[in-house]
Amino acid sequence: MEILLSNDDGVSSPGLQAHADILAEIGNIHVVAPDANCSGFSHALTLEKPLRPITLNNGFVALNGTPADCVHIALNGLLGFTPDLVVSGINIGANLGDDVLYSGTVAAAMEGRFLATPSLAVSMVDKQAEDFQSAAKITRLLVEALPTFKLPSHTVLNVNIPPVAPEKIKGIAVTRLGHRGPAKDVVKIEDPRGQTHYWIGAAGEELDAGPGTDFHAIREGYISITPLKADMSYYEEFDKLADWVAGINQIDSDLN
Repeated sequence: MEILLSNDDGVSSPGLQAHADILAEIGNIHVVAPDANCSGFSHALTLEKPLRPITLNNGFVALNGTPADCVHIALNGLLGFTPDLVVSGINIGANLGDDVLYSGTVAAAMEGRFLATPSLAVSMVDKQAEDFQSAAKITRLLVEALPTFKLPSHTVLNVNIPPVAPEKIKGIAVTRLGHRGPAKDVVKIEDPRGQTHYWIGAAGEELDAGPGTDFHAIREGYISITPLKADMSYYEEFDKLADWVAGINQIDSDLN
């Protein structure tokens, strides 16, 4: 199995190294990751400057771009072949609910959506956790089981690991995305030269976090696994929107 690894925490992240160590036991590993931390970069692609891959002493490729850049370039020329699987992470911190809209970890996995095998985005909810090897073994378990279940193409599995010791994890729960409330206010600061700056505030509190959500599974000590797809169309609202547009079209014909 040919496995492409990436992340958004940067090529030197311990989570990425853990994935490389553990998944090398079941496949050939190819690492292309940002040369710096790119958390929160979402699906951004770099279009206004050239991207330069640098192969490090450990064989990892560092790229001066975003997580999506890394996987996009790897799949479309850099590797010279099509890997079987894309695995992103291990992210340091949660990617729950609305976090997936901003997550570079999820975006890197989403760039692999055209492959036959679903991509994985893996995150550790506890930012202080250091047991990346145990988390990587969870990823290996999932990767080894992927051939036994066929998911539709364009699917990404978003995996979050609860902030408990490995022996206290209760199992794996299939979940939907929960939702957060509005983000906290930005933090306004003034530098020594009197210039005003802003820090983005903290993520909003859990709002939709009941049973069945990824938030709830994590609180209960389960690994959360949520299938994601790139199609963001809101199908349930098509008929209502069509009626509204029909009314607008009628107004337009009256004007003419």
